[in-house]
Amino acid sequence: MPAKVIQYKKNRKVKLFVMAEVRPLRGIRYVQDTVGDLAQVLIPPYDVINQEAQERYYARSPYNSIRLELGKQQPSDNVLNNVYTRAAATFSEWRMQNVLRQESVPCYYLYQQVFTHDSQTYTRTSLLARVRLEPWSTRVVLPHEHTLAKAKNDRLRLLEACAANFSPIMSLYDDPQGRMRRLLNQYSAQAEVRAVDEVGEQHLLHPITDAQQIALIEDFFAQRQLYIADGHHRYETALAYRDGVREQRHELSSQDAVNFVLMALTDIDDPGLLVLPTHRMLFGLSEQALAALSEQRLGQYFTLKQLESGATDEQVLTQLAQAEREQSAFVLATHEYRWLLLLNEQGRRRMELSEHSPAWNRLDVAVAHTLVLEELLGLREQDMTAGTYVHYTRDAHQALQDVQTGKVQLALLLNATRVQQICDVSQADDRMPQKSTYFYPKLITGLVLNPLW
Repeated sequence: MPAKVIQYKKNRKVKLFVMAEVRPLRGIRYVQDTVGDLAQVLIPPYDVINQEAQERYYARSPYNSIRLELGKQQPSDNVLNNVYTRAAATFSEWRMQNVLRQESVPCYYLYQQVFTHDSQTYTRTSLLARVRLEPWSTRVVLPHEHTLAKAKNDRLRLLEACAANFSPIMSLYDDPQGRMRRLLNQYSAQAEVRAVDEVGEQHLLHPITDAQQIALIEDFFAQRQLYIADGHHRYETALAYRDGVREQRHELSSQDAVNFVLMALTDIDDPGLLVLPTHRMLFGLSEQALAALSEQRLGQYFTLKQLESGATDEQVLTQLAQAEREQSAFVLATHEYRWLLLLNEQGRRRMELSEHSPAWNRLDVAVAHTLVLEELLGLREQDMTAGTYVHYTRDAHQALQDVQTGKVQLALLLNATRVQQICDVSQADDRMPQKSTYFYPKLITGLVLNPLW
């Protein structure tokens, strides 16, 4: 059946909201008796795998998921023999050879990641499920960033060849009463699958097959919107694949598997939901551009607090974190000085002139992009997207070191975007600047595959 429609009246006007349809699936999983240690076949998502890592995964196991998710290109590749056709052939062979096996019954999967960051241990809990695809316009699944055509074309060709989701999209949901948290907790101590990956993170998986629990889960999500946290390109690719199949067949049943996509659904209040900041490092700027970052020019939009020259990196980051509790703030560091910039009233008024929503205007990263990179330095959005003047890093210590050694001219250190801010921007139907969020850690690829048949 189509996603649930909720109808209500307000001021005598009828409004219709289509809510999420979340279904169990007959997932395809590795057969451990065949492949051995699961850690040898699981990988991160394709978009964080460089060539060195790709080679490492190829060597790790003949059954490693890299052969499906991000195969090697060959000089002799052609229309009939290429990275996508080889992935499809491998996928088929593994199913026939009992390397991969499909579940006999539909189920949801409790998926937990246990990891450490800054000496603190976290557990992030997700539910792996099929989610009915809806266009952005229905406001069932809400995005917060723009996508790039090149990445979508690559993923679409893989989908067309293999007809399966190899990695889940990370999405968030609101559960203020803790209903889903309580339901999933009863499975958390009895994981059927346990694997420890190359960086020491634990991956725990347990199928949920009880019919009553499945009904409760479906009912819970039928009253929810979903927020994409990571995987916008894969979601839009899934939409394009569904539309292409529908065009080929001329008719598509609403129950057809191509109407759904694999997601890992996480409570926005989950204690293991960690978002890391992405800092900006600038290079190649002219002396004229750098002169625009004078104390007088910056003072138009910010209250400036010069940080002590002898302050350690930890002290700088602590002051930045403390400032964020009150207002938008970030650190601007050059070889000569380090300033803590606090948005002032004139800066707030200037942000209100943007063509974006109030939720977007309150983002630290939006303030930094609008007032420093665009207004004062004169950079264009395409300059930042193309990497002409800006590099990105999640390592604040490295950014400060590169400034001191002259590797880059300046660095903008940011606090992490809060999860609620992401939801607010999504609700406002707005899009964040590039590299605004980094959910840590990434979801693993290869634990559960979603067949689109």
